[in-house]
Amino acid sequence: MKYAHVRGGMLALIILLPSLVAKADGDLTKQKPVELTMQLGDKKNHLRFYPDTLTLKTGKLYKLTLKNPSQDKHYFSSAKLAGAVFTRKVQVYSADGKTAAEVKGVVREIEVYPNGTAEWWFVPVKTGNFSDLHCSIFGHTEAGMKGRIVIE
Repeated sequence: MKYAHVRGGMLALIILLPSLVAKADGDLTKQKPVELTMQLGDKKNHLRFYPDTLTLKTGKLYKLTLKNPSQDKHYFSSAKLAGAVFTRKVQVYSADGKTAAEVKGVVREIEVYPNGTAEWWFVPVKTGNFSDLHCSIFGHTEAGMKGRIVIE
């Protein structure tokens, strides 16, 4: 009888184990972020996003690093992306690489100064194919500083 009890307990553990693992996958505090980098311009063509397309998956934690190596300030703007993600934080860095500020809440646009860097930590919660990524500085979008975001 004791053997049957232990065996039944083992069976319960085996049945519960997959659900415990599934809960750990959904705990965003334990997810390692998928790290992506987008460059806002470069030395030769400062009016482009590199890459100009981001492909993301819902439910994954992303750390998108926005780097601006050009001598002009640029904006990373996408209202549709803002409506499709949960923003954990945006970190802004000073020239010496130290965290200068953290931003929380809905983020529609991030301005990155020349030679600056910002990190956007977010989780996509809605699928879509968005072609509204652009730099909102007058003339930059028309000159080619635009892109696309795909969330699967």
